[in-house]
Amino acid sequence: MTITQFKYIVAVDNHRHFAKAAEACFVTQPTLSMQIQKLEEELDILIFDRSKHPIVPTPLGERLIEQARKILHESAVLESMAKRIKGSYEGTLSLGVIPTVAPSLLPRFIPEFKAKFPNIVLKVEELKTEDMIDALRKDQIDVGIAATPLNEKGIVEQPLYWEPFMAFVPNYHPMKDDKFLLASEINVKDLLLLNEGHCFRNSVLKLCQANSQESQGLQMESGNFDTLVKLAHRGMGMTLLPYLTAVDLHDKYKPSVKPIATPTPGREISLLFARTQLKVEWIEAMGALIKEHLPKKVLSKPDQIVSP
Repeated sequence: MTITQFKYIVAVDNHRHFAKAAEACFVTQPTLSMQIQKLEEELDILIFDRSKHPIVPTPLGERLIEQARKILHESAVLESMAKRIKGSYEGTLSLGVIPTVAPSLLPRFIPEFKAKFPNIVLKVEELKTEDMIDALRKDQIDVGIAATPLNEKGIVEQPLYWEPFMAFVPNYHPMKDDKFLLASEINVKDLLLLNEGHCFRNSVLKLCQANSQESQGLQMESGNFDTLVKLAHRGMGMTLLPYLTAVDLHDKYKPSVKPIATPTPGREISLLFARTQLKVEWIEAMGALIKEHLPKKVLSKPDQIVSP
């Protein structure tokens, strides 16, 4: 038995597909399959039921994979201890970020992170919240950045900042001359929304659930804020934006951004990582760096947190 074989069976369990597991492990599929077959022969058990699609572990295989995960974790503990003893920040840090945070946050700190920690390879991918939690549980990523609270068992939530919601009200809109909006005035049927699966959409719907008049304009859902802003600017309705997205808008759009009166709704953005995570020191260093490059406005908690 080898650590490599354990990595391969865990990868197959994660992806439920031999080819995808091989790709994730940076080996050919025949190499991965051969090593798993050798492990099965050595232990005289069948780890995976290859007749099922997607592939699933056998009952004995499930128990073996669970133990393999523990062994891989302990192996990583030893490696991490050695690096801490040397006092070095060296290795790979895998980061998942929700799509409604990535464009406004990543450019604010990644260049500085790479300059400060040149020996850390930062791997970043956009993930929706449910996929991020699954990836954290399977050790596919080390840390996530998402809207909280989520209250997921075994997952630490370490708040980074709090973003107030801002209204984007174009010149064509009846409320264009208002200096600010009340949350009670915002009608969900008049909003251009992100499409399903985005937690910011869920937060907006919770905020506006009391206001459900009939829509008189375009019912539009998109995957990004840029599309919503451009459509709103052309008179297709209004939309809500997180603060960092709003302040990054092109100057021609900024006159249409209006605050929402107290109690100002907002969202909490946190670092997420497993309680057993070995790279907590790296994660906390990244969190501190992020806070250094954020506007003071988002470092204080808004009056009302809208849960994702």
